Amino acid sequence: MAGSETITSGEYIKHHLTNLTFGKFPDGHWGVAHSAEEAKEMGFWAIHLDSMFWSVILAVVFGYFFMKAASKATAGVPAGLQNFVEMIIDFVNDSVRGSFSGKNDMVAPLALTIFAWVFLMNLMDLVPVDVIPWLSGLLGIHFMKVVPTTDPNITFALAIGVFMLILFYSIKIKGVGGFVGELTGMPFETKNPLLKPFFMVINLVLEGVNLIAKPVSLALRLFGNMYAGEMIFILIAVMYSAGWALGIFGGFLQLGWAIFHILIITLQAFIFMTLTIVYLDMAHSEHH
Repeated sequence: MAGSETITSGEYIKHHLTNLTFGKFPDGHWGVAHSAEEAKEMGFWAIHLDSMFWSVILAVVFGYFFMKAASKATAGVPAGLQNFVEMIIDFVNDSVRGSFSGKNDMVAPLALTIFAWVFLMNLMDLVPVDVIPWLSGLLGIHFMKVVPTTDPNITFALAIGVFMLILFYSIKIKGVGGFVGELTGMPFETKNPLLKPFFMVINLVLEGVNLIAKPVSLALRLFGNMYAGEMIFILIAVMYSAGWALGIFGGFLQLGWAIFHILIITLQAFIFMTLTIVYLDMAHSEHH
């Protein structure tokens, strides 16, 4: 599409950054938006079908290969898929042991799921930007974003899921009184009964902002890095329509960025997993 004479570079970029959106049109009927303007009119309750599709497919891919490795696991020296899966599991277990001081059998499987799933979603950014949209166009699908983590709906959904676990374990471990006390009793403390309510309000505001910042930072960090990476790939693809010289240069530039991007997609999955472990450790820790 980058070399197409029927659209401008701006239209090309806008097309590749628009999700396949299903929602309610202003006239009341439901359907799939055929332009960015129609998608915008659908409002908050619209669903990005492409983000949902690829995130579910990649979750199935993750589950399939890990279940396959588990079903064929043998004693002795592992090989092939079993060896690869065991390496990832050992890596995640080491991260959990290093960052989580509590006792919860759910944390390691959660960390593994987050790392593998986010990594696979990020990995889609290495697929050439025109391949899947072109194939989708042959089927009559006009928009197709294939990197779920470039959609803030996906990254916020992941972060909110982690946030709900933080709240659940904070209340479970510390009790409602302990959790509220943690929010209102620090960092400012006083024994003066007249100043204590005032300090509690200040503490609640400060700790409340700190608490809300956790899912927001988780979501925006992942989204921002992956969105920027996708944008660079799209801008490089535009160079292919600017003549053979810039096309060749763009090819080398794309290869170099793809190699460097392997580090980024892995690092972002690791950061999301690590922060999840750390936040859950904080939820399990009682402050006195």
